[in-house]
Amino acid sequence: MRGEGTEKLVPHTMSRMGDVLAGFHAAWEFESDSVLIRYERGIRTPKLFQALGERRVPLEAIEGVTLIPGRRGTVVLRAELRPGADPLLEAAAGQLKESSDPYRLVLPAERETLAEYYADELRARLTESGPAERHLVAAPEVPLRFKAYDGKASFDGKAVSFRWFWTGASSAKWKAGDQRFPIDELSGVEWRSPEVFEGHLRLLRRDAGTGQAGQADQDPAAVVFGLGYGPVHESLPFAGAVLAAVRACAPVPVPAAPARRDPADIAERIRHLGELHQAGLVTDEEFSAKKAELLSEL
Repeated sequence: MRGEGTEKLVPHTMSRMGDVLAGFHAAWEFESDSVLIRYERGIRTPKLFQALGERRVPLEAIEGVTLIPGRRGTVVLRAELRPGADPLLEAAAGQLKESSDPYRLVLPAERETLAEYYADELRARLTESGPAERHLVAAPEVPLRFKAYDGKASFDGKAVSFRWFWTGASSAKWKAGDQRFPIDELSGVEWRSPEVFEGHLRLLRRDAGTGQAGQADQDPAAVVFGLGYGPVHESLPFAGAVLAAVRACAPVPVPAAPARRDPADIAERIRHLGELHQAGLVTDEEFSAKKAELLSEL
């Protein structure tokens, strides 16, 4: 229900340029054909938001809007983007924590009426749904770079380079030497969050065929995360920018399902996982989830 006096806070129409809805860590500015999301740079703001700075989201990239109760006296307004509309979300592949979702706006519960107004106005303007044929939200700007556990990754817009660290890189990577991958030789990017077991960023090459890629620490086309290296706010914008460049270079079909893994390799990885579990480096939940994932690959 609308509280007493709330009506004075509600603008007459969202078609007016510059209407702003401010929440915790971000503010949404409503334009005639887009929503400009500006993120705060405060110490409590998620680092991913600070790294992004702002995002302009065309209305054609949005297929839905939700408003739900949040925690501790808040409400959450969220824009649901069409699959494939944002290279950042495509690279994340559902791995982002709720608190790091760039399309959630958390507001005090007393602003629910105002948030509901904007949600309704926004829904009325949406006309598109389903997978987008191209990226509609701009990728993070290049150049970009970050330090992984075993090397330094850099991207200048035309090629991705890996420079190995002698303290972390495997002998296989040292033998292969530092790597440079032109964008036109890539078909995609695989990003596995550093917040889970075996986090990494792997470049998918057009000439790799259907053979299995192997473990990331042995693959010269991948860098591995861990021990604070490759954090989300650095590695994910990097992955999103590379993916956007690959798509812009030459759209590629959806890759086929990966080939079945070698049972001996699966058994060895489960054994190694068990050792990490016994040493207390992997929790019970992580052990069970990863073991089930590996068994599903047989």
